[in-house]
Amino acid sequence: MVRANGAVSLRELARVVQTSEVTVRRDVRALEAEGLLDRRHGGAVLPGGFTRESGFPQKSHLATAEKTAIADLAAGLVEEGEAIVVGAGTTTQELARRLARVPGLTVVTNSLLVAQALAHANRVEVVMTGGTLRGSNYALVGSGAEQSLQGLRVSRAFLSGSGLTAERGLSTSNMLSASVDRALVQAAAEVVVLADHSKLGTDTMFQTVPTDVITRLVTDEPPAHDDRAATELQALADQGVQIAVAGAGAAAAGGGESAPARQPRRDVPLPVQRRSQLPGGGHPLRSAAPMDPGPERSARVADLRRR
Repeated sequence: MVRANGAVSLRELARVVQTSEVTVRRDVRALEAEGLLDRRHGGAVLPGGFTRESGFPQKSHLATAEKTAIADLAAGLVEEGEAIVVGAGTTTQELARRLARVPGLTVVTNSLLVAQALAHANRVEVVMTGGTLRGSNYALVGSGAEQSLQGLRVSRAFLSGSGLTAERGLSTSNMLSASVDRALVQAAAEVVVLADHSKLGTDTMFQTVPTDVITRLVTDEPPAHDDRAATELQALADQGVQIAVAGAGAAAAGGGESAPARQPRRDVPLPVQRRSQLPGGGHPLRSAAPMDPGPERSARVADLRRR
């Protein structure tokens, strides 16, 4: 299935072979040890290291809940009447769906998918670059795209990529895409990178945004066992990148094209505090426990249960 499609989700694998995701995850781990595939959060892709890039159909099935949560959080950074640039990618496409309700917004993009998501937003102006269409990710690239961005100035650039490390910053596997992304960055006063935790610590061939140029990273919370992603977050924060972490659980409640933009839940202070450093061992990214509902509410709940 991976050879045929380039990527596959654990959920789909479990459905096809009629077993549990736990079993599939164990078998995928064994196949990765043999060099037959690379694991990604929620799925697996063909091995390729620095040079291989999955196409849009493959990327769209990976880490979907995380991308939705990241898009919800990032949309809260955009203000009414703002002018921004949005690069190509499946995560930025999710962001664009949430920007359709921001009045007076101007979005400059080289992505057909971003433009399509905003096509029917009557209060959003969409400006597309020129360039040559790159079919694998539905993006306009080349000298035409880069020249159309010359002299442009906007408040923020929202970009995604194939990998993110503290050492090299954001990177991608395609030279033409990297060149256009660099032009988008030059047009913006601030750079916001959208990357789920599976991209943290991954380095690909072409650098697009150096770490010292990244203003903010919007990501999801790495699993407890993912030491690589947690270490990379710490290193990025140490270099001055503001870290905003979204919870995948929030996506289920507010996902979808019609979901309104949300305000950012919380930025992690710099440098990022590790769990063991927090008073009482609390978690730095979760909100406080709810207040005691009180005896009156408890009595009403008990009465409803008896009924």
